[in-house]
Amino acid sequence: MLKNAKVATRLPARDLDRARAFYSEKLGLEPVEQREGGLRYVCAAGEFAIFVSAGTQSGTHTQMGWEVEDIEATVRELRTRGVAFEDYDLPDLKTVDGIAEITGNYPSKGIGERGAWFRDSEGNLLGIGQPVRA
Repeated sequence: MLKNAKVATRLPARDLDRARAFYSEKLGLEPVEQREGGLRYVCAAGEFAIFVSAGTQSGTHTQMGWEVEDIEATVRELRTRGVAFEDYDLPDLKTVDGIAEITGNYPSKGIGERGAWFRDSEGNLLGIGQPVRA
């Protein structure tokens, strides 16, 4: 039943105006629709919504991500807009200039992935990834 359904992400925000400004100024995204307490965005192959919530984001895992063709160019562009990337130095995950080399991937996507993470104005952890092809 869900196999043919469209998938969409929902991200909580305590301050919708602050979130809208972040997504506009930092990521260059504008909502395609808004309702009381919510904003809906559409990207090339999916959509997400930001909704007012009193809940607290854990910020301990990637809540939404984008797959890009050129991660260096994307990181560079986002940095010029004021986006700050997370740095990790863990046994299985280390970033260099904000980008991590990740071994393994889904076979249809390649042999690995390069990833980078940042937080939005509400504390949601967002990621960008570029598959490494064989």
